[in-house]
Amino acid sequence: MASFEKPVEEGKEYEVEIEDLSRRGDGLAKIEGFIVFIPGTKPGDRVNIRVTQVRDRFAVAEKI
Repeated sequence: MASFEKPVEEGKEYEVEIEDLSRRGDGLAKIEGFIVFIPGTKPGDRVNIRVTQVRDRFAVAEKI
């Protein structure tokens, strides 16, 4: 499978709006269509985040 350029980088900070909740209850945001999971957030939250992990299809971030 070809890897594509991901719009997020580990360690970088972004401002996002939480759009939905994941099955595990983590906030879910999208950056240029790329899914980012942020624990401790809920839909409607506008938060600053720091990306902690970047995977093939999604990223995980922490609220800062």
